[in-house]
Amino acid sequence: MLRRDFVFLAAAGSLSASALARRLGAAQPSGTPARPTEYEILRRIPAERLRALIGDRPDANGLSGSNRLAGRWLEAGPQRGCCRGVIAGVVLDDLELAEDAWRGIEVAFAHQRDDGGFVANLRPNGKSARPFGAAVETAFFFLQEMGRAVLVIRQSPHEPHFRERLAALEPKIRRAGRFILSGYDTIIDNSSKAVNRIFIAAKAFGLCGLVLRDEEMLAAARRLVAHGLTLRDAQGIFIENGGRDSSYNAVSILFGQVLALHLPIPEFEAALPVAMAWQISRIRPDGSIEVEGNSRTGVGKEKSYFGDAKNVNHGEIIQALTLYGLVHGDRAALAAADRVFAFWKGAPAPKAAS
Repeated sequence: MLRRDFVFLAAAGSLSASALARRLGAAQPSGTPARPTEYEILRRIPAERLRALIGDRPDANGLSGSNRLAGRWLEAGPQRGCCRGVIAGVVLDDLELAEDAWRGIEVAFAHQRDDGGFVANLRPNGKSARPFGAAVETAFFFLQEMGRAVLVIRQSPHEPHFRERLAALEPKIRRAGRFILSGYDTIIDNSSKAVNRIFIAAKAFGLCGLVLRDEEMLAAARRLVAHGLTLRDAQGIFIENGGRDSSYNAVSILFGQVLALHLPIPEFEAALPVAMAWQISRIRPDGSIEVEGNSRTGVGKEKSYFGDAKNVNHGEIIQALTLYGLVHGDRAALAAADRVFAFWKGAPAPKAAS
């Protein structure tokens, strides 16, 4: 249940305490209240923070993420940033941002093949998403945010503004959904050493399944969640490439948590307190992330498409902490989110509440 006494410790910026209280909303009635929608939860995040975390805009060619960095179309997955930009615009009542980001969704579907997958070109490292398993993966990386954007729009007062284009997208989303369903076994085979991708795939199936009212996709989402929950160590921490990782553990929490805002998966939420407690323990007082002993990030073990070493993903760590804190009324998670955000933005770390 959401708690009304939560206040961002550092991210309030120019927001007054009364404005924050209004953002948090009226008290819940007694009894068991209906769970807030994701749209309602995102509305509780200060605008400055939400813009910084998910307010992505495509370039002049409608490209985002690695596609934008490469200056050309690589594959579908990087276009998920545009979907987040649409979400931010809708939540912030900034339709100019939402419309600008929507261009990236149109560009993605302009690259859709007849089989529902997406055209892929060589990445800067010489690899590509052309092989079937990789094609399924880049498709679900895009679809998990595409489905989320559609659902958040439907929950918002801006749904009429997007209604016709959402209806036009449904056949394309359905073809893409059939494509990733055809590659379900490749997801298990290729992503079980990187459990965060299992939850990303589950999110794609679950959220697009809700968009399409497709029971087969919803069933696939639940199977993937069940599989992902087996990929934890004896203490309940999500395992990446055989060990713990202070970035990817948060990614698993984040994507599973977003899925759980739309699709009931109580068994996943029951696993979160332990994983989140460990995540918070890896955040230093100044907001930096402890990487010693990480299995993948921050220690030079892996490289990105562009050849640089993978570092921790501060933005997704902040999102995981913030959403978990808001949904579960967890002050420690919210305070940790403030510290990481301040570190990420180069501001002094907030003082602990007395």
